Amino acid sequence: MAGVALVAPPAVAAPPAPRTVVGLGVALPLGPAGLAETRTTRILQPGVTLTRIVRGRTDPSAVWTVEVAVPAGPGSPDPDTPPAAISDELSARAAADRLRAADLDPRVEKVSTPPLVDFSGDLGWRLRVGETATKAAADAIRQQVLATGLSGSSVYTGWDGEPDDVAGSTGPWHIDVLTIDPRTFSGRLDATYGPDLEQRETTSQLATLEGADAAVNAGFFVLDPAAGAPGDPAGVAAYYGRLVSEPIAGRPALVVREDARRTSIVRLRWRGEVAGLPLDGLDRVPGLIRNCGGFGDLPTDLPRHDYTCTDPDELIAFDAAYGMRTPSGPGAEVVLDRSDRVTEIRPARGGTIPAGGRTVQATGAKVDALQAVAHPGRKMVIRATLIDQRGRPVPTSPVTSIVNGGPELVRDGRLHATPRADGMVRPGDPSFYYGWVHKRNPRTFAGVDAEGRTVLITADGRSTSSVGLGIAETAAVARAIGLRNAINLDGGGSTTMVADGAVINVPSDATGERPVGDALVVLPAR
Repeated sequence: MAGVALVAPPAVAAPPAPRTVVGLGVALPLGPAGLAETRTTRILQPGVTLTRIVRGRTDPSAVWTVEVAVPAGPGSPDPDTPPAAISDELSARAAADRLRAADLDPRVEKVSTPPLVDFSGDLGWRLRVGETATKAAADAIRQQVLATGLSGSSVYTGWDGEPDDVAGSTGPWHIDVLTIDPRTFSGRLDATYGPDLEQRETTSQLATLEGADAAVNAGFFVLDPAAGAPGDPAGVAAYYGRLVSEPIAGRPALVVREDARRTSIVRLRWRGEVAGLPLDGLDRVPGLIRNCGGFGDLPTDLPRHDYTCTDPDELIAFDAAYGMRTPSGPGAEVVLDRSDRVTEIRPARGGTIPAGGRTVQATGAKVDALQAVAHPGRKMVIRATLIDQRGRPVPTSPVTSIVNGGPELVRDGRLHATPRADGMVRPGDPSFYYGWVHKRNPRTFAGVDAEGRTVLITADGRSTSSVGLGIAETAAVARAIGLRNAINLDGGGSTTMVADGAVINVPSDATGERPVGDALVVLPAR
């Protein structure tokens, strides 16, 4: 795979902790303590086990309802704010009055969120109408809501994540746990993006391409062409020791080795340069920074999840990992051969990448700077270094892969969910937190236990047969399974686990399995 080559890191062992065997450990902390839970484990290859956990039953108190998008009202500081699921109380009550005038019976509810390490408290107020046994009945009420000029969606209250609900809900939950024990594992644990970064493949397609015995979806990625190249990692990514996507301002990443030893979770930054000029990014569309956290970007240099920051003045390096051709557009592009020597200076962006070579694109104010240093035949070496929280280089080797994630879930055996640090707390937008962190969704998460085993987990959601997990629940499940350190990966419709050539969970997208940016794959021994 192409990219910026790095060198191997020192080993860091996980702290010791009491032994917990996946499939035989403590019951999951979901719902009442006595809730029924079954676990079925099978061996996929030596050192690799797959455990299916089914907990709970359909919650008799859960119903379908219509969640109304509340327009800005008398209590909103910004009357131009678009309608949202979470609002101030005055705006929610004003919208409720409109529904009552149409002979509907709305409920204005205060929403409090479970406390996490860097965020807690009241999110605001929501507006709901109806309590029905079926989605079809809720959809009928939704049509009445639409007739008032308001909008909304039919939701299942089993997907709520309020503190009072978490303890009383009966689920159900379907969770799959893939455990790789390096003491008996003779296969390989890798990450893969498929043929190139700018295209997406399903997790099962990536598993087939690699000949994997098992796979799970991995990092966040660009989905919308307006946010960059679909499939491009939205955060750090390194495959077989080659860095192909830059970190997001200290967000966490999962670092794995082929032998499944010394798996770790590290918060990363980076620095890159070419011919003395600082790089803004690697293998992505210039000017579009998905999840933000770059240098001099608008509106922020901090992480902001599922948001695309912009920067008109960027310097981006490309290699063959990106795809057949680099992004086209105004600016300039320098082409380097496999010896890092300039072979072409393009007056605009876009073109092929030479075999074994690189290109560097410039936009805006960076164009003149790049053209000033680029001369035919000149050697221009591209350098990139990953840096940890203490400012130390974090090199990797050809047996190392890194995928992006967030928030952190467990650190040193303690609950440590960090949505604020990792950009899931958006200023002035509690509805994003409500939908992404607070509410139950399909989740993919990973980590390492006290005995050094790598554990990859998926939890189905967005259905009545498996309600999913809020981030607080995800962290609690990770710790109960025995993880000393854990990270949330891409979830929602991306959540997929493959074993023995088949998708074994139920992806939540209506169209079925979602094409993703990359996947973690468990390969047989060579």
